[in-house]
Amino acid sequence: MNSMTIQRPAARDEGLLQLLLSSITDYAIYMLDTAGNVVSWNAGAQRFKGYTEDEIIGEHFSRFYTEEDQAKGLPSRALRTAAEQGKFEAEGWRVRKDGTRFWAHVVIDAIRSRDGDLLGFAKITRDISDRKQAEEALKLSEQRFRTLVQGVTDYAIYMLDPEGYITNWNTGAQRFKGYTEDEIIGTHFSHFYTEEDRTTGLPSRALKTAVEQGKFESEGWRVRKDGTRFFASAVIDPIRDDTGKLIGFAKITRDITERKQAQEALAQAQAALFQSQKMEAVGQLTGGIAHDFNNLLTIIVNNLDLLTRNAHEPRDKRLIQSAQRAADRGAKLTQQLLAFSRRQPLQPEINNPNNLIRGFEPVLHRACGETIDFRISLDPQLKSASIDGPQFETALLNLVINARDAMPDGGTLTVSSRNVTVRENDRYAAHLKPGVYTCVTVSDTGHGMSREAADHAFEPFFTTKEIGKGTGLGLSQVYGFTVQSGGHVEIVSAPGKGTSVIMLLPVQEGEEQQPTEPAGDDQELRRSAGTVLIVEDEPEVLEIASEIFDSLGYEVLTAIDAIAALDVLRGEAHIDVLFSDVVMPRGMSGLELARESQRLRPTIKILLASGYPISTLPTQGLPEGSSFISKPYRWTELADKLRHLRARG
Repeated sequence: MNSMTIQRPAARDEGLLQLLLSSITDYAIYMLDTAGNVVSWNAGAQRFKGYTEDEIIGEHFSRFYTEEDQAKGLPSRALRTAAEQGKFEAEGWRVRKDGTRFWAHVVIDAIRSRDGDLLGFAKITRDISDRKQAEEALKLSEQRFRTLVQGVTDYAIYMLDPEGYITNWNTGAQRFKGYTEDEIIGTHFSHFYTEEDRTTGLPSRALKTAVEQGKFESEGWRVRKDGTRFFASAVIDPIRDDTGKLIGFAKITRDITERKQAQEALAQAQAALFQSQKMEAVGQLTGGIAHDFNNLLTIIVNNLDLLTRNAHEPRDKRLIQSAQRAADRGAKLTQQLLAFSRRQPLQPEINNPNNLIRGFEPVLHRACGETIDFRISLDPQLKSASIDGPQFETALLNLVINARDAMPDGGTLTVSSRNVTVRENDRYAAHLKPGVYTCVTVSDTGHGMSREAADHAFEPFFTTKEIGKGTGLGLSQVYGFTVQSGGHVEIVSAPGKGTSVIMLLPVQEGEEQQPTEPAGDDQELRRSAGTVLIVEDEPEVLEIASEIFDSLGYEVLTAIDAIAALDVLRGEAHIDVLFSDVVMPRGMSGLELARESQRLRPTIKILLASGYPISTLPTQGLPEGSSFISKPYRWTELADKLRHLRARG
């Protein structure tokens, strides 16, 4: 009775176990004998492998293996491993009855008796083809992504760990930054930042911003392996796992140095255009002011000249001379204004600046004073330029005086010359045509200028000197003279680093001209005076002009505009000279009057006057042999012009 009681549970458990194994369909669970032959078979095994129990019992389990695995002896090795180690576990391809393959996870356990004798093997197989396909798809996707990232050469794409250390590296990163993958993996990404950015903590701040805001984006200078810099656009994105934990950063960098340079070049061109337009507008304004002021000075200086001829008392002469000196200074101021507005009457000749500098050196040296170390460094191969010698000397003197004033405690002042070739896209291309230029530079070791001061330095009346120590017109004259000569001038300066003013003048080939002999006195002119028709709309100027011509022995006829002058010319009076202002009211200018006068009287001599230089006036069709004089003119200058007119016949 007791024996039966003991056996029933065992038989019942065995039946339940068999029922359990038979009902499992997700796993193939079966038994092998010690030789590897199948001795049991469940529903899962039939579903996976396609064999019924009757078809497979007694067959060797190696038939489930691929031919390649059979050839390598994998089935027998699996049983041997299970026997020796108690278990064999692996994944691999297995073959169904219909010849198709599936990816399986296999476990083989050795079954032993209580005495340790090997009784057989328990084999559990699971079809994990879906997982295998997913893994393969993921692997292929990762491989494609890796290939894509490695194939990108225009962007540096790489990963950082949470602390900022580099974990991978693409071809673009190597091209931009010069490091190979072996050299850079494991180093901190701050290695690419400039010393200034590392000092300010920018790398750590970038990672912190990326974590807090979801992205960090910036532009700035980065450093290559060889120490050179490039301008980069960088984006840093945080990478998190499924739980939201930070596992690293993705960093994408692009070299935008060319774009940066293009933007800077555009900004410089726009600034140059704005500066040019501003200087042109100011030039037109100052030129108009100078023209009107010249009319006033013409009256003043000539009245003073006439008074001088009749003054006998020393006190009267002294007062007149003082007024003349003041008028002369006023005339120089208008000349500087006209120089800035590029409306001064230049008389260019082919000159070598070296010769002009050497000849003017004593004056420059005296202008420097005792505390300045004055030096000259001239290129012996310097080419000649077509320039107005006196105006060049005036510009040079203005620069030397400014340099001297910038060194109140002493310093070194250097005047140098050299040839410069301007090419397309270089620093001077925005202002000058390509070609060869003579370059004259005045440099000092003084306190220098701020960028803002340098930008305004050429504007009339702008000065950084104390009140009463400068008119603010010296650099304006330099600017106007250089630009009107077809050149360019610029200031290179920084606070505490001195100043250099660079003048570039276009090279001219040919022989240098020698100065003409000064004109003689007006005695011959007095003996050959005739009748002059003076046309001037300013009553005071008309009056003083009449006085001058009268003093020169001329019979004087006058008209206040061109229409009135034509009425006189159509009359019967004999007229030898037409002396007319250029800018007049009532529609007809002095230039038009000159052409009509020559048509009416072909032998008439024509002398035109204006507060503007002739280079700025529309002189097309001006009668041949006509002459021009700038206001303010003095009677001696007028006499000289009349003499030359008569000499032409």
